[in-house]
Amino acid sequence: DMRTLLDFRYRTIFRADRGRHGTSKKRRGRSGEDVIIPVPPGTVVFDLDLDRQVADLVAVGQTLLVARGGEGGKGNAAFATPSRQAPRFCQRGTLGEKRHLKLSLKLLADVGVIGYPNVGKSSLISVVSAARPDIAPYHFTTLQPNLGVVKFDDFTSFVVADMPGLIVGAHRGVGLGDQFLKHIERTRLLVHVLDASGSEGRDPLEDHREINNELALFKSELAEIEQVVALNKMDLPQARENLPELRAALEAEGLTVFPISAATRQGVDALLNHLRTRLVDMGLEPDQELPEKMHFEMPELLFRELQVERVTPDVIVVSGTAVEKLAATTDTDADESLNWLQHSLDRQGVLKALRRAGAEEGDTIIVGDIEFFYTLSPSEETERRLKAEEREGGLGD
Repeated sequence: DMRTLLDFRYRTIFRADRGRHGTSKKRRGRSGEDVIIPVPPGTVVFDLDLDRQVADLVAVGQTLLVARGGEGGKGNAAFATPSRQAPRFCQRGTLGEKRHLKLSLKLLADVGVIGYPNVGKSSLISVVSAARPDIAPYHFTTLQPNLGVVKFDDFTSFVVADMPGLIVGAHRGVGLGDQFLKHIERTRLLVHVLDASGSEGRDPLEDHREINNELALFKSELAEIEQVVALNKMDLPQARENLPELRAALEAEGLTVFPISAATRQGVDALLNHLRTRLVDMGLEPDQELPEKMHFEMPELLFRELQVERVTPDVIVVSGTAVEKLAATTDTDADESLNWLQHSLDRQGVLKALRRAGAEEGDTIIVGDIEFFYTLSPSEETERRLKAEEREGGLGD
């Protein structure tokens, strides 16, 4: 039932609930609840870190798994060994994935209503459907597309959308036009509303050419969508006076023309019946079939190799998928856990990498959220002392 992405203006961070701790007798903790984020049909999802589109949710019921939860930790029983039969530490669960996404909406509508500001697009939507857009006699009253459902006595219906912000330069973003042109991509028919009275001091035929030019400049496919022209404001004498000339010029281009007045509903029913007939001729459903794939998953986060980097004269940062996971799951409040961390870092080759990077006594080592001071082992201290004595002896000789 959602029609816009307006909810995401007020909330941009979504965080799933954490799981629960395990309990005695080797019982595991309860998993956290999933967070479901509803979006309107037509939502396109971009991953800003991967810099590419990852899903296009066009059908009701389609889902995208955005971020996976972390793995559960291990209880102290998992670390029991013949020599350590009652371990006093456990392993924490891993953190869930983090994603930085951009959502873009391309409305799904059967009919798109286009035209210059203040030509009567919103007024037309308001009289043919239950939509109640803001209507006022000044430009850019409509700041977002309005959707309405046109219903007929035989229970057939179609969705119509008012596309605001179209002026010269719209394809470059003038008047926010580039934010609205994308919605036209998924419409099946276009109603081009022109102010036949010329009450704004513009030529309706010139308006028609300029808007069509903007469609073609934004994307050539938009210029290929079938159009019907609605000459609006026929309740005004000037519009009726201009009608013969405008009709002749537009029909000469092969366009179907309907004189209407959104204010008095004159000619509106004829327009709606024509639109319904054309949609039926095209097929009651859009050309695109229901996608076979209903459920998508984000690609796995890339595995990062172990990397050791000295960032300041006395600080070294250790990074990598495996070592960061190890640090995140370590219970730093337990001495046994810290000893286990040191042995694990040694097994993963971190201590060797630190020595190759020239780690010195007293350097601060950062692994994930853990910081510790680098201390030489007794054997390393003896080895370095002997090498220093050899160097001094060589210099003396």
